[in-house]
This record gives sequence, C-alpha cells and structure tokens, in this order.
Amino acid sequence: MFFFFVGGLEQQARQVLKSGAGRCIACGSRADLVGYEKVLKLFFVPVWRWPGKEPVMYCNDCKLFFPQSLTPPPSSTAEVPDVLRCQFCRREVDGDFRFCPFCGNAL
Repeated sequence: MFFFFVGGLEQQARQVLKSGAGRCIACGSRADLVGYEKVLKLFFVPVWRWPGKEPVMYCNDCKLFFPQSLTPPPSSTAEVPDVLRCQFCRREVDGDFRFCPFCGNAL
C-alpha cells in the first residue's frame, strides 16, 4: 500500500503594518513590516491557518520573510548629498548615482 502526501506549510502576509520599514537582506529592495500567518495546504487547498507570533519583514520583490532584527535601516534620500565625489577617481558625481559613471566603482 502506498500513500502520497501532496501538501505543505507556507507563510502568507496577512496585514501590512508599516510600508517601507527596511531593506531586504537578500536583494536590497524595500521591505514591509507585516503580520503573517502560517497556512497548511493539502492538495494545494488551504486547510488550516494560524497567526504568526510576532511581526516580520516581507520583501515584495523576492517574497522573502525574515525577522525584523536582521534588516538594515531603510535608505533615505535625505542622507545622500546632491553631489558626491568618487573615492577612486575623485570626480564629482550626481547624488542619484550608485556607481561612478567615469570609473564604474560603487559610490
């Protein structure tokens, strides 16, 4: 006699508590602070749901859930000056760039 189990346990974002609360630890894009729930699925049908213990960070781009304690602080445009100076070629670069357009190094 054979028995095949087709199912699994996954996490789903239930409610966004704070949008853009930090950055993703995997891809670096914006991550939201969310309340989540765990879902048991059998044959791809949700059977049982229960809430998570505490809020977690959720990245909409790579769909990663991770603890709030691991997130770097959110990047703000107020910290970036209008004109930067590349530390390698010493040329002035606009503050919107993340890489130097002259030498290609990260700013």
